[in-house]
Amino acid sequence: MDTFPDLGALSDLELKDMIQQLTEDEQDVSYQRRILHGKIDILRAELVNRLRKKHERGESAISGADVQQLTDILSGKAIPEDEEDLDPDHRPGSGPSAEAG
Repeated sequence: MDTFPDLGALSDLELKDMIQQLTEDEQDVSYQRRILHGKIDILRAELVNRLRKKHERGESAISGADVQQLTDILSGKAIPEDEEDLDPDHRPGSGPSAEAG
């Protein structure tokens, strides 16, 4: 990420240009966020549809492997996939506040 400039050293025009550029950047990021949320919604709807079909066929929506993974996560033997990239001190249930409890 870029460092923030010394605002006192910028002219009025440079400040206005910077505001304009950052506003455009924010709009681009906002657009990308909306696109990603739309894709997530579509994927979730597909997953729900598949699970509904499994249920209608009498199949189990949850496998033994799913139950074992959840058991491992809850017992602290495994880290949920979305938390593997986090610094160990920033994982839920870790760090100073967890040790105090």
